[in-house]
Amino acid sequence: MSTIKIELRNEDVAKIKDICKSFNNDPQELINVLHSCQEHFGYLPAEVQEVISADLGVPVAKVYGVVTFYSFFTMTPKGKHPISICLGTACYVRGAEKVLEEFKKELGLNVGQVTKDNKFSLSTLRCVGACGLAPVVLVGEKTYGRVAPDDVRNIIKEYE
Repeated sequence: MSTIKIELRNEDVAKIKDICKSFNNDPQELINVLHSCQEHFGYLPAEVQEVISADLGVPVAKVYGVVTFYSFFTMTPKGKHPISICLGTACYVRGAEKVLEEFKKELGLNVGQVTKDNKFSLSTLRCVGACGLAPVVLVGEKTYGRVAPDDVRNIIKEYE
């Protein structure tokens, strides 16, 4: 996966510093700082992580390790309506792969990409804990269960 290089504006750096300061620049508040920064920016690119690292006095490798460990955090921009297809065992066995292929076809995206209008992004995850509803698709916070490839177009239309 290629990384996106961004240029942080002075006001972006100031915002990150303000967020760190609101948590007293305490290294033990790293996860809270990351949450607040992701809430503001929508994602956590390397450049944001570097400012957090410097302000909290935490090695960049540790910040990156936390960001990549927790599935809530993302290093790539998400669309206004992020679509996640569960590929956990129950969902996979019940045809999640075909549902994923249909989303790819309908949106013209690969996993990890965002539509040109930033309306949709596509990702996969391992388990949402709704195995009885497999295959499961999340659009933002909304859960769709027992999704078939034929349902994909109607799901997308709800958000257009």
